[in-house]
Amino acid sequence: MSAANLIQLTDEKDLREALENKSQESVIYFWAPWAEQCKQVESVVDELAKKYSKTQFFKVEAEEFEDISEAYEISAVPTVIIAKKAKIVGRVDGVNVAEIVKQVAASCGATNGLSEQAATAAADASPEEFKQDLDTRLKGLIERAPVMVFIKGTAAQPRCGFSKKIVGMLNENSIKYGYFDILTDEQVRQGLKAYSDWPTYPQLYVNGELIGGVDIVSEMIESGDLVQMIPEESIAK
Repeated sequence: MSAANLIQLTDEKDLREALENKSQESVIYFWAPWAEQCKQVESVVDELAKKYSKTQFFKVEAEEFEDISEAYEISAVPTVIIAKKAKIVGRVDGVNVAEIVKQVAASCGATNGLSEQAATAAADASPEEFKQDLDTRLKGLIERAPVMVFIKGTAAQPRCGFSKKIVGMLNENSIKYGYFDILTDEQVRQGLKAYSDWPTYPQLYVNGELIGGVDIVSEMIESGDLVQMIPEESIAK
């Protein structure tokens, strides 16, 4: 159940009035329904709204409220803005849970009766539930397709030489695969390195298991081992 101070914006005048009439901060979360990367931030915003109950939190669908998005120079989602009247006092672009928690604690702690020491402690904390949420999301991404590759850019337009190479090898061997562009989500980009204990990209997974990067995939293709691991439904006929 959402906190009473967490408002899904349906009329922009509600946000305008809140900013004009309140001397305290408001947290504005810009999102889009098609952007999967917003799910992680949304769960964080929900938890923060419960913790900072005297602060108003607004969820703003960026493409529906274009004037508001333009006013806050929103070029990508998710973005979290902390505003006091017309002034921006905090901003986090992208999926950066630690920074969102830190900035909300620093800006809204006093309003919610937290001492400076308590606010600092809250900002420095790494809530276990946030980590669990990320791990759950990473597992879901890895298992999104029987063959899944995490790359920089898209399959059609890779944005680094290694990503281009691994996509090319998969295509040349008629392997059907899903992909995730790590450049669109910093939380996934950093979190997956720790989750899989593999420090670089691209990363290839088959049936939820990490195979490796370009060098390992190249060797396994040459030996024929990779194709033998690929599920039959993931080989293009």
